[in-house]
Amino acid sequence: MAMENVNTNNQFGAKSILKILSIMVVSVTLIVIAMPNTEKPKLTYETGNPWTNAQLISPGEILIQKDPRIVEQEQQEALQNEYLPYYSLDKSTGEKQTAAFISQHSDGDLSAYCLQSVANILADIYKQGIISLSDYTKLTSEDSLASIIIVDDKIASRKPVRDCLSTKQAYELLFNDKRIEAEKEKLQKININEFLVPNVIYDAQRSEQAKHDIIAMIPTNSGVIKPGQEIINRGDIITEEKARMIDSYNAFLDTQSNNTWYDLLRTNGIQWTYVAMLMLMLMLYLQLFRRDYLPKQRSLNMVFFLVTVFPVVNSIIMRFDPRNIYILPICLVPMFIRVFLDSRTAFMTHVVTVLICAAPVSDKFEYIFIQMSAGVIAICGLRAISKRSSMFLTAGYVAVTCLVAYTVTKFLNNKDVTFELLKHSYMCFVLNGILLLLAYPFMLFVERAFGFISPVTLIELSDTNRGILRELSERAPGTFQHSIMVGNIAAAIASEIGAKSLMVRTGALYHDIGKLRRPTFFTENQAGINPHTRLTPQVSAKVIISHVTDGVEKAKENGVPDVLRNFILTHHGKGLTKFFYNTYKNEHPNEEIDDTPFRYPGPNPFSKEQAILMMADAVEAASRSLSKYDEESIAALVNKIVDSQVAEGFFNECPITFRDIATAKRILIERLGAIYHPRIQYPELATKEQKQDAAETI
Repeated sequence: MAMENVNTNNQFGAKSILKILSIMVVSVTLIVIAMPNTEKPKLTYETGNPWTNAQLISPGEILIQKDPRIVEQEQQEALQNEYLPYYSLDKSTGEKQTAAFISQHSDGDLSAYCLQSVANILADIYKQGIISLSDYTKLTSEDSLASIIIVDDKIASRKPVRDCLSTKQAYELLFNDKRIEAEKEKLQKININEFLVPNVIYDAQRSEQAKHDIIAMIPTNSGVIKPGQEIINRGDIITEEKARMIDSYNAFLDTQSNNTWYDLLRTNGIQWTYVAMLMLMLMLYLQLFRRDYLPKQRSLNMVFFLVTVFPVVNSIIMRFDPRNIYILPICLVPMFIRVFLDSRTAFMTHVVTVLICAAPVSDKFEYIFIQMSAGVIAICGLRAISKRSSMFLTAGYVAVTCLVAYTVTKFLNNKDVTFELLKHSYMCFVLNGILLLLAYPFMLFVERAFGFISPVTLIELSDTNRGILRELSERAPGTFQHSIMVGNIAAAIASEIGAKSLMVRTGALYHDIGKLRRPTFFTENQAGINPHTRLTPQVSAKVIISHVTDGVEKAKENGVPDVLRNFILTHHGKGLTKFFYNTYKNEHPNEEIDDTPFRYPGPNPFSKEQAILMMADAVEAASRSLSKYDEESIAALVNKIVDSQVAEGFFNECPITFRDIATAKRILIERLGAIYHPRIQYPELATKEQKQDAAETI
């Protein structure tokens, strides 16, 4: 059996190594593409804390940038003091409106003198300039002494707004002129407003350019860092001035790094090699210590999916604001690996993920210490997940661990740390804890996407008071009791040999649900009448074998996951229905018999848990036929059945060992002995006659 497993692994390696390498290459490439393409990561800091990195030296001439808030304030003050809006003077407007007035009213009631007077007044008004009422009101309300720049052809001149006229003022000025006093009433009947239109028009393009020129004149730097000059040394307190120098250094890196294809190839090559080495470490661990995961494509897909997604999201956060990297709940990686695989793989995967995520982070020690501490707590918190609250409690433990670990690292470097300095990071850790609460719904997504089943789901499925299990207890009570006993025995074996006890217990509850279709054809549900007495051995065998296919169909109808349906398929493997096969053979001693009609469809077990269920199911069912239940008879039965299963090759395709089988035999003997232990006979109370006879005898 050990040789069979080795051959299977070798065959797997020859066929699937290319697929595994392809997944690795895709994962590494996606991670590297998302990483910031800088030779040095942006430096992060917190003002008031000591500088924990190495001494920082200027690589070139760097302009010290001002605080953006100060620059913005200076720009606003400059605009307020220096900016004047631009307006264009349209000389043709006055001429057109004056000509239109004379043309429309030359044949009317107005005298020639009045017409000429109005024309002269309009000419004076347009020469002074008309601004729209809305613009005039806005300009004068903001500043009573406001001025504008009026562009006349190519000549620009500054002019107070009060020296211009609004359309309303132009109308009043015209009617207050003494030259039209005599015919004022006639003019009031004419709509003069249609001839008073703005000829001083706002010039948006020149105005915006003027704003841009003023802003451009405001310097954004306050000094220069010379090449080779020290910016900050390890242990120095980060003041406002030092903070601006560090920001200037980061900006300088953005302008200087990766300007050529050679730079890009070099930087990406280094990053690709770094990530690839970590991925190879993970694969080496799986190859040496978790080889059984390699043939399971879903396991590899989940591991590489998680190890790829979180570093990619981490790099995206680093591009926008490195201070928010602690919001990302990286502990989801070990949490899911722990739930669906095992603790050691969860820890190794978490180590690789954290080291990849730490690549673009400036304070790598702090980041790795915090994330590793949180990851260990996450794994320990889920060591015995049995209910939904376990996920939420673990999320709380992780958030508290992050807060404590972060505070410790800060006080190690600076004893005068204040809450104000830690507030932003604390908020990040609180958000991290809130996002960790999404672990439970996201766990359902992982189950569906990769075909896993979590302990919480198994516990829900093992509830015997609802669904198909309740139906089994009502319609086939003998099968139901058999399933419970098999589940208890199988779980005890699984716990002893390091298999998944909760999974095998749940699988045992469902393994015989196919008997619901014809419950009375199975001995545990019969009450004195055996319907097989009226059937031929072939038909009886067909009915018995059908409980496997019927069980799979029933499981699909009720949404039972594939992992549990496999227990239904494999609990008899490719074995024979020996009772009916032997009966038919005895009836036809001289006939060459094809055993296909008497053989279960299989497949044989391909996991430890399925092998355990096969042993427990066969032994528990056969134990009911024993005439006496002493240790010798039980041991003989167990050895006979299990050895027969081994000899027929039922376990050649699963990773169970001879030591595991020996342990399973021992537990089967112990459990059956406990179940069928002899009972003492209780004494009855003696009658009066018996008491009298006893007294006379004495």
